[in-house]
Amino acid sequence: MAVKHGFSESQSARFPRRDLDAEATGLAFLEVKPNRRQPFAHRHAEAEEIYVVVSGAGRIKLDDEIVEVSAMDAVRMAPGVGRCLEAGPDGLEVLAFGAHREGDTEMLQGFWDD
Repeated sequence: MAVKHGFSESQSARFPRRDLDAEATGLAFLEVKPNRRQPFAHRHAEAEEIYVVVSGAGRIKLDDEIVEVSAMDAVRMAPGVGRCLEAGPDGLEVLAFGAHREGDTEMLQGFWDD
């Protein structure tokens, strides 16, 4: 589904939860390519997430709010809040942490229309 929506053109992602035998914790490493934006946003009905910027800089849209982020910034997203990343000229690398709840993700198309 991600490739169908342009995921590979703008970013890469790794989800090591199963490799770590984690039962209740979700973990992802997201790389957004320089000057690109994720092609779709998402939100969770029940799970909160925390994004930690590992390197680079950019912006994150949280519903109607846009927040500038750079290395070592952490952003908490409450359940129900839509989120989408946009990288600056050096790209953006983010670790995402949260509770893993099967079927809790809703994809959001047209979230950050210009």
